[in-house]
Amino acid sequence: MSPLLLADIIAIIHLGYVIFVILGFIVILAGIALRWDWVRNLWFRIIHLVAIAAVAAEALLGINCPLTVLEFRLRHGVSPADRRVSFVGDMIDRILYYDAPMWLFTIIYTAFAILVAVTFILAPPTRKSH
Repeated sequence: MSPLLLADIIAIIHLGYVIFVILGFIVILAGIALRWDWVRNLWFRIIHLVAIAAVAAEALLGINCPLTVLEFRLRHGVSPADRRVSFVGDMIDRILYYDAPMWLFTIIYTAFAILVAVTFILAPPTRKSH
């Protein structure tokens, strides 16, 4: 499999992760407001909380996202002159990556993780009893 194709697959997985975190939060809020029982599913809520907590922890610790590192290594080879881009990879990268100071991302990720944790407390997940 070519490095470019692998980079695109990593970018797609990365985008899916971001969509899960953002859309999951929106769905949780809507579900709380509309009293959807399924948004209180214990495993869904734990996985969602851990997903954003991992991102916030990486940012707070100054760790680069492993998906970003892997994609860039596959896409850029040993030097920036080796950059390999596809249409799909370029489109996904335009969605995922922004030029802003790292401290700003750290604040955003941490605030978002706190919001998710607050919903976890205010509308706790439930374990269905059979």
